[in-house]
Order: sequence, then structure tokens, then C-alpha cells
Amino acid sequence: MKYHGSKFEFEQQRNEDLMRAYHKLAGEVRHLSLDRICKQVVNMPAQRFWVSEERAAVVIAAIMNGDDLSYMRTNKREMFMEIYKRAMAIRRRMPNTSILQIASIVVNQKAPKFYLTPGSAKVYICSIKKIWYKQRKQKILHLE
Repeated sequence: MKYHGSKFEFEQQRNEDLMRAYHKLAGEVRHLSLDRICKQVVNMPAQRFWVSEERAAVVIAAIMNGDDLSYMRTNKREMFMEIYKRAMAIRRRMPNTSILQIASIVVNQKAPKFYLTPGSAKVYICSIKKIWYKQRKQKILHLE
């Protein structure tokens, strides 16, 4: 299905959404615990399902053909099952619409959560912050 090492096309937007959730929570706590915040961040609503329309369409079709996605990790399987559930609701209302069009509608809807582990969210957040600090340092050095 998906090739190992393939580039995630929505990485920048996903990272911005993840940092939005992180900053919202970080502003609400007195003592900043990254582990605790990451556990909460992953369960916050996301701006969309962070998967491409094409990938979602492929997985929806696979589920329609009897695939139970048992080879996927729990969060991925849960995300695709939610996408499938929404896709089938749309398909009942619009039976002549292609799976790709339906997938496009669904993945651009708000997602109930990020479908990441807290550990993955921590890695992403730390990486984003590291890049931000590096860019900030470059900007300061450039001004001197």
C-alpha cells in the first residue's frame, strides 16, 4: 500500500496544527510537562485527517473489499475506520460519487483527534521547536 520512506505531503500543515494544539495546552498549565501535554495534544481535535485523499481512497476501497486493516498500528487503523465510516455515510447520500471524491470530502473534515501516539507527538514537537530555535538564532546572528 504505502511505500516505506515516502514523504508526507501535508507535513508542514500537520506540524502547524500540532503546534496550535500544543500552544493552547501549554498556555493553560502552570508547570510545563512535555510528556503530560503530549498525552493531551494527541486527543485534541485536528483541523483535518492528516492523510492524503489518494491514500484514504485506497484504504476505503480495501476495507470495502473485506480488508480488516489488522496489519496497521492501532491509531492508523482507528483513523482509517473513522474515515471509512464517514465515507460510507456520504456514499449512502451520494451513491454516484467516486471513492476518491468521497475520500477528499472526508479527509478535509475536522478529525476527532490527531491519531498519533504521545511519543510521536513529542518527537514532532521537539523537532519543530529545534528548527524554530535554529531559525531564530540565524535571524539574530544576521542582525548583528
